[in-house]
Amino acid sequence: MPIRTERAEEHIEVLTVDFPPVNALPVQGWFDLATAIRRAGEDPEVHVVVLRAEGRGFNAGVDIKEIQRSAGYDALVGANRGCYAAFGAVYDCAVPVVAAVHGFCLGGGIGLVGNADVVIASEDATFGVPEVERGALGAATHLARLVPQHLMRTLYFTARTITAAELHAHGSVYQVVPREGLDEAALAVARDIAKKDTRVIRAAKEALNGIDPIQVHRSYRFEQGFTFELNLLGASDEAREEFLNGR
Repeated sequence: MPIRTERAEEHIEVLTVDFPPVNALPVQGWFDLATAIRRAGEDPEVHVVVLRAEGRGFNAGVDIKEIQRSAGYDALVGANRGCYAAFGAVYDCAVPVVAAVHGFCLGGGIGLVGNADVVIASEDATFGVPEVERGALGAATHLARLVPQHLMRTLYFTARTITAAELHAHGSVYQVVPREGLDEAALAVARDIAKKDTRVIRAAKEALNGIDPIQVHRSYRFEQGFTFELNLLGASDEAREEFLNGR
């Protein structure tokens, strides 16, 4: 199954994303992920969620090939709404979400990780938003939760990536570990959260979201409007074709 759920230990729900070859999610994949996260948070027996992935990297964003195969804008609108749903599900999850990141974390992956409560990364993990090279905008809202404002703008405009070690220096990645120790490191943090009174932790999650200085839902939705505008202008379609053709 592309989205797998497992009660790894008591009170710990592990969600695994597995969309070979690079975990670029199709429209339905984003909605399925959102549903799985929401259901986990609604389960009173779940105290914490671990979000991880199989394969070469954590997440490569949306499935550009699906968008290019689709006539009209249905797939584009679906991807926008699917990403909005999945990112929001992480942010609004009633319990803390621990993201375990390996390999590449790009575009939509930043949306997931930027909205997570704790980020654990392997030494090979890199993070970036290549949207400007794909004719799209989005996830600056979430990248800004990982790095300071000017660095976010530099990474955004250049489409460059940043390493897990660099993010650790900024305090957004809690721990950097060898690849083989990633799952255990994420579970270790999850265990520490899971043993707390879930009534208190759930209240804390809601309280922390309530005092967040950025309204992430509205901010991201604002970004998405420019993506659709670029598609109407034809810039996005040209950029996607160039990317798929390796130019």
